[in-house]
Amino acid sequence: MKVWMIGAAALLLSACSSQPQKNYYQLPVPTATTSVVHAPVESGAHQLWLERVNVADFLSALGVVYQTNDVQFVTAGNNLWASPLEQQLQQTMVANLSAAMPGWIVSAQPLGNVQDTLNINVTGFHGRYDGKAVISGEWILMRSGQLTKRAFNLVLPVQQDGYDALVKTLAQGWQQEAQQIARQVHESMPKGIREFGDDVEKKIRQTLQAQLVRLDLVSRE
Repeated sequence: MKVWMIGAAALLLSACSSQPQKNYYQLPVPTATTSVVHAPVESGAHQLWLERVNVADFLSALGVVYQTNDVQFVTAGNNLWASPLEQQLQQTMVANLSAAMPGWIVSAQPLGNVQDTLNINVTGFHGRYDGKAVISGEWILMRSGQLTKRAFNLVLPVQQDGYDALVKTLAQGWQQEAQQIARQVHESMPKGIREFGDDVEKKIRQTLQAQLVRLDLVSRE
């Protein structure tokens, strides 16, 4: 009887140890800069609210998605997102837009009555059978009652095998799209406001450069 119990315990431990290890992935968030933007919330100038990032139903599961052929997708059972993908995409998009849009206040929370509002629909954020990572969808910008709608479709090569490399490539593509959105949002601003913002940023850079020159002279003395 004791021999049977020992054998059963050994089989149970062996079965437990043979189970595949689960891996959890979190998209990297850019390091916050030390710059601070001071602006009245009521002014609505240079304020962007990222209201929502929606993902397609097949991307909403916990597992990382992989496309195996033209019509079939599978969800990984042991390579999972550490938190819901929608949440990660919104968090990293806010951080990436903030880094790409100096002089703007970018937030996942409403900023006031007058603000630009951005929504992003993600239809692709997965690996593909040909060794590529796909990031696709569309974004909609609401500004003063006017809508701007743009589609995006990035296909990037994954340099190495495995889910680690896939997730890193997806993160890089998402950052590239944030930079593209930032550029298009800036270009869609009225010319006068855009030129005013460019002049302010230019003066800030000139002031900082002058301060660095003075600091360099003081250190030499």
